[in-house]
Amino acid sequence: MDPKPAPLRSLPLFHRIAGKRVVVIGDGIMGEAKTRLVERAGGIPCGEPEAHHAALAFIALEDERSAESAAIRLRAKGLLVNVADRPDLCDFTTPSLLDRDPVLIAIGTSGASAGLAKQLRLRLEKLLPASLGRLAQMLSDRRDDIRARFPPADGRRRALDDALGEGGVLDPLDDGAANAFEGWLAGTAPIMEAGQVVLTLASDDPEDLTLRQARLLGTADTILFEPLVPPAILDRARADALRRPLPHDGPLPDGLTLIIRLVE
Repeated sequence: MDPKPAPLRSLPLFHRIAGKRVVVIGDGIMGEAKTRLVERAGGIPCGEPEAHHAALAFIALEDERSAESAAIRLRAKGLLVNVADRPDLCDFTTPSLLDRDPVLIAIGTSGASAGLAKQLRLRLEKLLPASLGRLAQMLSDRRDDIRARFPPADGRRRALDDALGEGGVLDPLDDGAANAFEGWLAGTAPIMEAGQVVLTLASDDPEDLTLRQARLLGTADTILFEPLVPPAILDRARADALRRPLPHDGPLPDGLTLIIRLVE
């Protein structure tokens, strides 16, 4: 069995609210900000009397007692509630958003510090090119062409991993990646070979992983690991990768198998 993964304080979700009512209680700058957020996502801001039509609620009230009372009332009606500046009263929190439509990056701190989330977003804004959204849309629009170019699913995934990886022809941090898409699709793209790779680690700290090691973890189809390898390292692997502790004698699926060993 896999080691127990590190717990998450919140479950990150992208909630689609287009055309749906969302309760917004409050006025002033914070209330206006919540209203804009709901409208930007296509939602319909409404008041508490229409709560029976809604599933979410934002409360932006200066008075703490009023905010808490509103949260209790709305939660009793089955709504998930967000209370501005009161993470202890929140069923969900709103992250700092980096928008490269259709790419949307949400940075949250589970309510610990909105200022920290904002500064992280500003740093990432400098790293991610404006053309990132166009690249993502091309990958979506040309999905059938990509399937035709790389028919086997595992080969297609490796081809995309190779192209989208650091330094690849479609590196998402490269401002010219979107312009290179058609050439990549039409040409002979290098594909990472299937097989087994042994990854020997000298540290159990995931921050000590090299770029190559991190990339292998993020692309391998199967992870075989020694019992001493900590969950923090395995958390860097693909979420859908098959994971098995060593020794393992059973059959393995096609694709890239990563064998992780830890030097004591």
